[in-house]
Amino acid sequence: MTWLIFAVLSAISAAFVSIFGKLGLQNIDANTATAIRAVIMAIFLIGVVAFEGNLGKIPGIIGEKKTLLFIVLSGVAGATSWLFYFLALKVGKVSQVAPVDKLSVVIATLLAIFFFGEKLSLVNGMGVALIAIGVIMTALN
Repeated sequence: MTWLIFAVLSAISAAFVSIFGKLGLQNIDANTATAIRAVIMAIFLIGVVAFEGNLGKIPGIIGEKKTLLFIVLSGVAGATSWLFYFLALKVGKVSQVAPVDKLSVVIATLLAIFFFGEKLSLVNGMGVALIAIGVIMTALN
């Protein structure tokens, strides 16, 4: 159940990313804004890791080549996602960009089935299908 609380908090935080991002992008370059945002995120997250007393774990993670590779790939994927997201926010409506961005839920679910052999219940499958339908309906608006 803890995962659900964290997921809801993530969704609330992500909603504010869209709102604050749209407000901040009005008169500036979207890629530059994304870079500044990334620096702020890095400083904040290093502070969290330091507060937790986990800075000493960084060399161990860096030493795990396979783990580091996937963390790097995740970072690159996240960075490109945010570049495209901020570009979309700059020219589009939050009410359309944010829902279309959530197509990532559908894509991630399909990739999890393919890569990890995850199984969906009928209810979960219907939920993912409804997300896809909702994204299409939002995009057509």
